[in-house]
Amino acid sequence: MLRLKQPQRTVLVTALPDTANVAAGALIFGQALSKDGYSIALSVLGVLTWLALMAFALVLADQEKKP
Repeated sequence: MLRLKQPQRTVLVTALPDTANVAAGALIFGQALSKDGYSIALSVLGVLTWLALMAFALVLADQEKKP
């Protein structure tokens, strides 16, 4: 398992929600800007990516409180 130091964990906890929003925006809302049709699979992938990154951020935030 990867052991992160406190400053590294803090950086990840603050950056992961922004990364999740960019991923969801690209996969869900980015389809409106493309000439291709709307893909349900890409939208689901966007939602799942957002959920995974946000869950990972919450797990890291919880570990931040523990010694």
